[in-house]
Amino acid sequence: MKLSNIIDGIDCTVHNLKADKEIGRITFDSRSVEAGTMFVAQRGVHTDGHAYIAQAIASGAVAVVCEELPDDTDNGITYIQVKDSSIALGTIASNYYGNPTANIKLVGVTGTNGKTTTVTLLHRMFRMAGHHTGLISTIVNKIDEKEIATRHTTPDALELNRLLREMVDAGCDYCFMEVSSHSVVQHRIAGLKFHGGVFSNITHDHLDFHKTMKAYIEAKKGFFDMLPKKAFALVNKDDRNGMVMVQNTAACVSTYSLQGDADFRCKIIENTFQGLHLEMNGQEVWVKLVGRFNAYNLTAIFGVAVLCGIEKNEALRLLSTLDAAEGRFEYVSGNGIVGIVDYAHTPDALENVIDTINAIRDRRQRLITVVGCGGDRDRSKRPEMAQIGVRKSDLLILTSDNPRTEKPEDILDDMFAGLNEKEQRQAVRITDRRQAIKTACMMAQKGDIILVAGKGHEKYQEINGVRNHFDDKEELHKELAQQD
Repeated sequence: MKLSNIIDGIDCTVHNLKADKEIGRITFDSRSVEAGTMFVAQRGVHTDGHAYIAQAIASGAVAVVCEELPDDTDNGITYIQVKDSSIALGTIASNYYGNPTANIKLVGVTGTNGKTTTVTLLHRMFRMAGHHTGLISTIVNKIDEKEIATRHTTPDALELNRLLREMVDAGCDYCFMEVSSHSVVQHRIAGLKFHGGVFSNITHDHLDFHKTMKAYIEAKKGFFDMLPKKAFALVNKDDRNGMVMVQNTAACVSTYSLQGDADFRCKIIENTFQGLHLEMNGQEVWVKLVGRFNAYNLTAIFGVAVLCGIEKNEALRLLSTLDAAEGRFEYVSGNGIVGIVDYAHTPDALENVIDTINAIRDRRQRLITVVGCGGDRDRSKRPEMAQIGVRKSDLLILTSDNPRTEKPEDILDDMFAGLNEKEQRQAVRITDRRQAIKTACMMAQKGDIILVAGKGHEKYQEINGVRNHFDDKEELHKELAQQD
């Protein structure tokens, strides 16, 4: 593509443009530069791309996007100087891939909890409604039913636009994607045109990155600030930050609620391990998902469906057919014991799952909770998660999650520190996650419930930079079968 077309719409100063160069590749990784490449020098969390401009040129870059010009610019290279390279990259990527979001209805879902379930079920629902649909999620990216591996909750701007281009070329008319707070702050979604945005909730998470709750909230709000006038913004009115999200949005605002008046209202009639009986905008529907948190997810899904033109009764019919997303309140049973695997890795998510179980189980059923916390992440939530686990379960087993580069025992120390002496006697520390799940199964009696929380859909455990195969559901199923 011609350089002039790639930088169209960018506020920039161009240096050394002697001819409209042909660009064959765009990258922000100097290691992948080849002849005819445009190199975008971004300031990252750990490295500054400006330090690699010379390396990129030596490898064949013919154009460089940068915030600061190098000392020597008299080398035939075209420099595109911008205020923020990451923001510029969003528009560059969109231009390079033919502005894919002009030809697909892109709906983003943000919030601490519920993102994956919401986008996954929206993808399934719209497929059942006859649409060709894309999915960008923590678990997997999809073009209709074709799976594409994912590395981040939200891919970088180049990968994102390439993926959206593939969706458009495949005939997709909708795409549902998770929008993480990191992606907003790092401008990975810059240059995209959204058809709509959904806000689920905000609770304690990612403070290792954002440092304060105020910064975390502002990151989420930044997504709604960028929505265009023709888009919709659907927010959870029951969350105290719901209306904060849309204070400055140009989009058309709608609300959903389980507690009061809203555009999309839901009331829980019955909550069982088999599903939920709901009243949605005055009409009753039975769904297969469990728990109050899923009632919120389903109300948001219903709202998006109606806002996107699906008739109300048809939307409710489709809701009733949906199954849970992988690793979200999934059942594994054996020998009369109920096993539940859930991705809950924040205090609020863990509390929601345990509260759901406690609201359904009878007094004879004990709840054994197995949970850990990830390494190299927000340490402040560790004692809080241990407190929730011990106070709302009959037995708590603290174990490893993904320790990454931290010592597992140090993580358990942080969790254990949140418990008083009495609570510490109710908790067991087992560093090895496989052994922790086995112990829970050995201790459980018929009728008991085992919750294994924190990893959900993940099929690995990361230790010192190495990902080893590990599947909570697989381990739980194996151990429960051995108890038969």
